[in-house]
Amino acid sequence: MPSLARTSPLFSFFVKAPLPLIFRRSGSHCRPLLQCRASFCTSPQLHHVSLGSFYMEKRIRFGTLAMSPESSAPVANPMSSRAKKKARRESPEGILRYKLDMCSKDGDIVEALRLYDEARSSGVQLSQHHYNQMVMDKVKPNEATFTSAARLAFAAEDPEMAFDLVKQMKSNGIPPKLRSYGPVLFGFCNKGEVVRAYEVDAHMVESGIMAEEPELSALLKVSSDAKKGNKVYEILHRLRSTVRQVSESTAGIVEDWFKSEAAAKVGKEHWDVNKVEEGIVKAGGGWHGQGWLGTGSWKVTRTQMDETGVCQSCSDKLVCIDIDPKETENFATSLASLACQREAKADFVRFQDWLQEHGPFDAVVDGANIGLINNHNFKFSQLRSVVYQLREMSPSKRLPLVILHRHRITDRLAQIPRNKKLLASWQESGALYATPAGSNDDWYWLYAAVSCKCLLVTNDEMRDHLFQLLGTSFFPRWKEKHQVRLSVSKEEGLALSMPPPYSNVIQESKNGSWHIPTVTGDDFETPRQWLCATRTKI
Repeated sequence: MPSLARTSPLFSFFVKAPLPLIFRRSGSHCRPLLQCRASFCTSPQLHHVSLGSFYMEKRIRFGTLAMSPESSAPVANPMSSRAKKKARRESPEGILRYKLDMCSKDGDIVEALRLYDEARSSGVQLSQHHYNQMVMDKVKPNEATFTSAARLAFAAEDPEMAFDLVKQMKSNGIPPKLRSYGPVLFGFCNKGEVVRAYEVDAHMVESGIMAEEPELSALLKVSSDAKKGNKVYEILHRLRSTVRQVSESTAGIVEDWFKSEAAAKVGKEHWDVNKVEEGIVKAGGGWHGQGWLGTGSWKVTRTQMDETGVCQSCSDKLVCIDIDPKETENFATSLASLACQREAKADFVRFQDWLQEHGPFDAVVDGANIGLINNHNFKFSQLRSVVYQLREMSPSKRLPLVILHRHRITDRLAQIPRNKKLLASWQESGALYATPAGSNDDWYWLYAAVSCKCLLVTNDEMRDHLFQLLGTSFFPRWKEKHQVRLSVSKEEGLALSMPPPYSNVIQESKNGSWHIPTVTGDDFETPRQWLCATRTKI
């Protein structure tokens, strides 16, 4: 790949420039790469276009009518919507768009330049999206334009140029996204330019962008490599609040830090015990934020917690971190708002009114999920067993609320006499709610459990798109403290797995030890793997 200095015209990006300032190096000279203007065909024509090894006969169409090359009379366009989408996707412009997207993601500048040269020589019309990889004459750039250019700057190992592009976004009134900052932050971190990486981090915060695990992991590594103990401490707490359980790659960076000489040199030999205790109480448990406690080297091990939350390596007991009741109320309100946007509002409001009249409950059961665990067909006997187990566990000995879709209580299996009698008894007790046709019952059982502040019985891992809408801050904490899972085996029959008595989140103890949960073993049947770091001398 040719060396691209920051002053190279390749990345010149003047928004108001009348002509594109995109050039390609050729020996010791620079020649214009793109200097074209959008044009429109005013008459029907048939032509061949080449893009790499792709040849296609392309007919120019207008609106829903097509002009036959043999006649000037318009003919009806018989193409379906799906056929039109396929034609656009397989057109030269569509293929160019896809290939340039791949070049941007892979940082392949040379291939992007080759594709542009080939497209221009072949007469392929370039749209705004095509110019999101390079600047186009008289087309206003958007966030994707700047981000794609920043990715190319990253590929050229020029994070300064990438940072300039993000700053230009803000100055031109285009809000940057997290992906806009990625090339800048990773570029500086890769080069070990720790001060510049911190500047980018501060710029992200100023723009209201929250770093996620990849960004925090990069900051953690560059801080560890630079022996910035205070920054490592800060970033660990940011991981605690935003990520909770870390990936294996991040766990490796944390492990390397605790094993380093720099980690052994940071910390307090004496500290105010009262302040540490106050910090833990104020934080709701699990951390104090008073800085590194203790001195000397660390013992670092991979371990597990027993069922009560005791570390099998250091014997520290993890805590269950409190959830602010106000947070739960706010979450229930936002959940209802989302549900009303995606469900028939009248149906969901009717459910809220019903819940207000018949609730609260000690537990809510995702009926469809429980009835299908380990079964091809829905099993009412399995659901019945779980419901009555929960009633026995309930302080009030009340039946839990069972949420079932309407078709589950009207289909063939539900009409079997014993099942019909069971459903009727639950309905009479106000313990069954049938969600209406066309609804997603996930909204109903989740809202009921959150608003009743009770247990939720389901093996649904709640990871699909619906649950991603709920965010990564409160929802994982709520789920951890309220979800009950079911295991089914021939040996033990049905067994309910209650929420753990401790929180699966990075924890900092009052004596200075750390416990970092990983996503390894992130299954209720497989013990979660933890990283335990304690001072060898406390």
